[in-house]
Amino acid sequence: MPQSYIKRILDARVYDVAIETPVDAVPLLSKRLKNTVLLKREDLQPVFSFKLRGAYNKMIKLSQEELDRGVVAASAGNHAQGLALSAMRLGVKATIVMPKTTPQIKINAVRARGGKVVLHGDTYDEASAFAKKLVEEKGMVYVHPYDDPDVIAGQGTVGMEILRQVTGPLDAVFVPVGGGGLAAGVAAYIKYVRPEVKVIAVEPEDAACLKLAMEKQRRAILPEVGIFADGVAVGQIGKETFRVLRKTIDGVITATTDEICAAIKDIFDDTRSIAEPAGALALAGLKKYVEENGCEGQTLLAIDSGANTNFDRLRYISERTEIGEQREAILSVTIPEKAGSFKKFCSALGKRNITEFNYRFSDQHDAQIFVGVAVAEGGADRLELVDSLEKQGYSVLDMTDNEMATLHIRHMVGGHRPAVVKNELLYRFQFPERPGALMNFLTKLGNRWNISLFHYRNHGAAYGRVLVALEASKAERKEIEPFLDKLAYRYSEESDNEAYNLFLS
Repeated sequence: MPQSYIKRILDARVYDVAIETPVDAVPLLSKRLKNTVLLKREDLQPVFSFKLRGAYNKMIKLSQEELDRGVVAASAGNHAQGLALSAMRLGVKATIVMPKTTPQIKINAVRARGGKVVLHGDTYDEASAFAKKLVEEKGMVYVHPYDDPDVIAGQGTVGMEILRQVTGPLDAVFVPVGGGGLAAGVAAYIKYVRPEVKVIAVEPEDAACLKLAMEKQRRAILPEVGIFADGVAVGQIGKETFRVLRKTIDGVITATTDEICAAIKDIFDDTRSIAEPAGALALAGLKKYVEENGCEGQTLLAIDSGANTNFDRLRYISERTEIGEQREAILSVTIPEKAGSFKKFCSALGKRNITEFNYRFSDQHDAQIFVGVAVAEGGADRLELVDSLEKQGYSVLDMTDNEMATLHIRHMVGGHRPAVVKNELLYRFQFPERPGALMNFLTKLGNRWNISLFHYRNHGAAYGRVLVALEASKAERKEIEPFLDKLAYRYSEESDNEAYNLFLS
């Protein structure tokens, strides 16, 4: 029974290597959600993840003979770092089998702590099968990342700290789930000590092994597992963890990749720290819980479980965040193919910030533009924007929820110059990025030359960058650059650029 874990958790040896992490208030998000939102900061552990607790608690319970044989584990990274640090502290050899998809930052961290890394397979389950093979062949002791009572008890100390730190009202605790070790330990403790507090498990939509097991009332294997949140990319919930969880949790919520990305930004905005996808998963679930239940005035806590992510993933995370928060509308709009149409369309948007603007000349009657516009969170403002444009006579297609459009088409709008376009010159501009900057640029450019190509993307940088193709006769060419000089924007001609000649001209 889950009650059997209470003594295990109270007796757990974790503070030889782990710290008691703080519970931080997140005032910006709390105000937005109209609830008191708290974060349990497990990302502040020495290995930037809670996994250190369970790994050390398991190892400290091994006999000397077992320690002498060395330990082996399969891990997507965080358990690996916890085990490597624990092994180094105890003077034990540790071999870690990691999926080939593991972020390099986690691989390097394991090696830095003396662990031997073996890369095998694309998922945790494939790595786990290989690690168990090493146990049979070399006699090492397998330290499971989640499906072990001592590991679960070590992770359960997170729940013990939460109840010690939050002595006032606490309505619900949101816990990320991969194999279920953290959730099982936290749920077992909290539901025993304060049964009125809800414990909600949160999984990625594309790796929801606990949700599947709860629906079937038995453990089952997912046909495939998404790896964006690599720390929880598990195809089957643990046997022991499921035994505990089915009796203790109050529900399971799943979160999309975009919702996880939005939660990463929320954590950054309030704490100036960057959570890994699995680390922000619980907060993504908390936000969805508030939206679905319409609750206000409650105290809700999410466990920020880790901060081990590759820096280069931030580009993708940032790109998806605005969509995850529903703060960017992606629209296809038909405008007249005539001078001044761009400027008129920008005026139709009012004071809204344009995040993206893509166009390539197609025919002499209509122009199809791909535009991103900042909108208020929630979706209502987006609908209002579309309605407003349609009332002004524009044909609008809302593609915000179109996965192909947001992932691919936005980067492919363009193509070669149609035969009807003659004497095209390509220029690249840079101007100070501020509200209304794009409109100001178009106003200064005026209607003197026809625009046959236009690309703009606001990346939040100090300077906006625009690629523009202008149609100009040979006689007009000598007038263009003196005119552009008067605009006082930094520019360069790119008509001879090989990329333009290969793909756009």
